[in-house]
Amino acid sequence: MYKNNMVSKVDLEKLGFKKHQATTIIRQAKLKLVNSGVAYYNNKRVGIVPRKIVEEIIGVPLESEE
Repeated sequence: MYKNNMVSKVDLEKLGFKKHQATTIIRQAKLKLVNSGVAYYNNKRVGIVPRKIVEEIIGVPLESEE
């Protein structure tokens, strides 16, 4: 499910988040990364973010399917 510890909106939807919630989480993660100096995420076409950042936002660790 998670390629190289990266998470997409679709991954979050598979975990049970609604479409809008998943989009908002990805958007928040990208904003957090841009504010910390990673300019790569300041691009609307980038749709995956590091798993660690998503876990910080939602406050719980994500379960991986392995």
